[in-house]
Amino acid sequence: MPRGPDERLDAPGPNQRRGPRPLLLHLTLAMLRSSVSRATSPNWRHAWPGWSGAIAEGLRASLASGNADAAFPAEVLAETLRQDAALIAGIAAYRRHPWRRTLRDPAAVWEEGGSRLLDYRQAESTGPAVLFVPSLVNRAYILDLSPEHSMLRWLAAHGLRPLLLDWGWPGPEERRFTLTDYVAGRLERAMSEAARLTGEPVVVAGYCMGGTLAVAAAQRRPDLTRALALLAAPWDFHAEARDQAQQAARWLPLLEPAMAFNETLPIDLLQVLFAALDPWSVAQKYRAFSRLDPAGARAELFVALEDWLNDGVPLAAPVARTCLREWYGENAPACGTWRIAGLPVDPVHVTLPTFVAVPGKDRIVPPASARPLARLIAGATLHEPAAGHVGMVAGSRAQRELWRPLAGWVRGLGT
Repeated sequence: MPRGPDERLDAPGPNQRRGPRPLLLHLTLAMLRSSVSRATSPNWRHAWPGWSGAIAEGLRASLASGNADAAFPAEVLAETLRQDAALIAGIAAYRRHPWRRTLRDPAAVWEEGGSRLLDYRQAESTGPAVLFVPSLVNRAYILDLSPEHSMLRWLAAHGLRPLLLDWGWPGPEERRFTLTDYVAGRLERAMSEAARLTGEPVVVAGYCMGGTLAVAAAQRRPDLTRALALLAAPWDFHAEARDQAQQAARWLPLLEPAMAFNETLPIDLLQVLFAALDPWSVAQKYRAFSRLDPAGARAELFVALEDWLNDGVPLAAPVARTCLREWYGENAPACGTWRIAGLPVDPVHVTLPTFVAVPGKDRIVPPASARPLARLIAGATLHEPAAGHVGMVAGSRAQRELWRPLAGWVRGLGT
């Protein structure tokens, strides 16, 4: 049977949640943490005052007992077993949770290869058009997550005309793409189509990696761009963790065999790179999820976000090499050596009205990485939401922290 306009060929089967991906990595990290904790606990007991939470109470009691040398390791063992059980319970609760994303994509007004331009226009959408450009490594629907957490539908209901560039799954053509192919090719053609549809240049809003690409596109095509919004867009990759960024670049030789076979950097290897930024965070959040009421709004949002995080997109091998070697290893954007179609990308040459959102709790794009764009682009408006990287666009406080300020700024462009 022919597929519908919003059906994905690679959609997971019913009740087949894939996360947390890769599962073996996160279980192994938890096992190693527990093993090291138990093995070294006899040497820890004099450092316990710096700890907090439930484990601190147990350790306080063990040290007050008559045989602290034996009681302390026993309490550490009990705590690690409790944490391991909570992790397994959290993963099981996530996988059996009944929530499923049911939103249907709006009509595609333009397609090229695996990419589509989706029009979220509503009857109320009489204001400026905003073309949203997401990252290449995650699904675009983070901006349209659920009825209660859809940035695009909220903006449309409040007068704007959001358009979403869904990059799609890289097929045989896209697997050979460089960043020049994406920016000077597909993105610019999507911008041209958006301008044709609306009869005027559009606001280009780039999220995460999409913001970095949007800087290059806006510099190249100011004739198609009315204004620029950069939402947690990385620029200075060595701003806060130079050693960590360069370590990511050193992974490249290890990833080459997989990229030679797949012509992409596969999803699970991308997830390994993200996990290396904060190895313990996944286990921590699943332990916390095990304590939530599964019928509550917080649990539902957790499941929605995890489904999106684990529903990734492989990255074309030439793009992966550029990002790891030039962006993370050499800090090319901040150093002025990153080029698109042979020309350097320099935000100083962007003279458009610009909105730079730098979430203060961002652990994926550190604030110091995104903030330089507000300084480099003359007259840019700096907005600093009290949110994280994903929470800023789809969290419980996203409407207050980003949606309303961004909508107000866009509407103010015409005054």
